[in-house]
Amino acid sequence: MLNRQAKFERKTSETDILVEVFLDGNGKYQVATGVGFFDHMLCLFAKHGALDLTVKAAGDTHIDDHHTVEDVGITLGQSIKQALGDKQGIVRYGHALVPMDESLILVALDMSGRGHLELDLPLPAAKVGNFDTELVEEFFRALALNCGMTLHVRMLSGRNTHHIIEGAFKALGRALRQAVSKDQRLTGIPSTKGVL
Repeated sequence: MLNRQAKFERKTSETDILVEVFLDGNGKYQVATGVGFFDHMLCLFAKHGALDLTVKAAGDTHIDDHHTVEDVGITLGQSIKQALGDKQGIVRYGHALVPMDESLILVALDMSGRGHLELDLPLPAAKVGNFDTELVEEFFRALALNCGMTLHVRMLSGRNTHHIIEGAFKALGRALRQAVSKDQRLTGIPSTKGVL
């Protein structure tokens, strides 16, 4: 198996982001974005996705966390896309149904090369601690568009905002793990078009 890893950096006047990803890892992570709750979610994503993840971010969090969260999504998406290479032999599709106490979250995705987000994740609270929960959508959109992933995230039940978001990040990791895994029965690109 090829070494499916990538390192990507993004520097703007608002943020300085470094992401390293190894798709065939075992869930090791080093995450420091300056946004505590977001760090926790990224660690869960890596652990449940069985990918090794390093994220280092410095951003204008003295204003708010928006630029940091969105730019990490952009950079992570670009890193996953680069690590996948030409996508030969991958399963391509992934899904996960994850319970987190009272919440139940469905994530389905397609490594189609077409970035798209469908989000049905009503969050009861505007904040979890100091974290603005509207940034969850910003992260998922940035990730999907920059990875070239069609991503559906749907809450089937839930009342606690922390549980809902945590379930979504865990489900994302598990669905991605399935989609990028190699299918030994397949050769070539998993598309009749011959390209993804």
